[in-house]
Amino acid sequence: MKELLQPMVDWYFSVLSTWGVWAVVLLMAVESSIVPLPSEVVIPPAAHLAWSGEGISCLTWRLHGWPAQGVLVAAGTLGSWVGAALMYWIARAAGRPFVLRYGKFFLISPAKVKGAERWAAHYGALGIFAARLLPVVRHLIGIPAGIVRMNFWTYSLYTVLGSALWSAVLCWLGVKIGGEISNGAMHKVTLWLVGFVGVIGILYYLFVHRHMKPPAADDAPR
Repeated sequence: MKELLQPMVDWYFSVLSTWGVWAVVLLMAVESSIVPLPSEVVIPPAAHLAWSGEGISCLTWRLHGWPAQGVLVAAGTLGSWVGAALMYWIARAAGRPFVLRYGKFFLISPAKVKGAERWAAHYGALGIFAARLLPVVRHLIGIPAGIVRMNFWTYSLYTVLGSALWSAVLCWLGVKIGGEISNGAMHKVTLWLVGFVGVIGILYYLFVHRHMKPPAADDAPR
């Protein structure tokens, strides 16, 4: 496994060294669109790089420590907003029939769209904020928001708040795990990862899975 992942890790660190925070902005924008790129593999490595001696570039400066973490949170938030805004306007312009019919060609099945609509209807505007903290629904929530023509600035506000919190959590996780790896404490790294995945899985089940499932009536044969 390490032999398979190492080239990807080396490539990403090379991109970060060259493009710095702009690479994070771009990748987080992609993560918030239809491409299933996990933010968990974007920000933590950048946070570790910024915390280590090498730091991370931002415009004409190379930042280290907490200032670098703050810039990474801002970069993650900006990228997430750009991708989420793009999804919103595409769904708003295209409309529900178009998304349901052609979304499957962009990895968005009608079942996912309907599930996101049920989730958004249950949680309302606050669901935009919560969506930034949860897998699957994170990159789908812009579709129902655009279809129902939610106020764009309200949508943007909750997206920015949720994205900032999520980016801060990932930065903290990257620094914590990166430090344990540097110290050779791989057993602690495993515990951190298992705990993180477990918490996210529980939150996903409680707040997403149950509401995105179709009602029993929808499952019944017609």
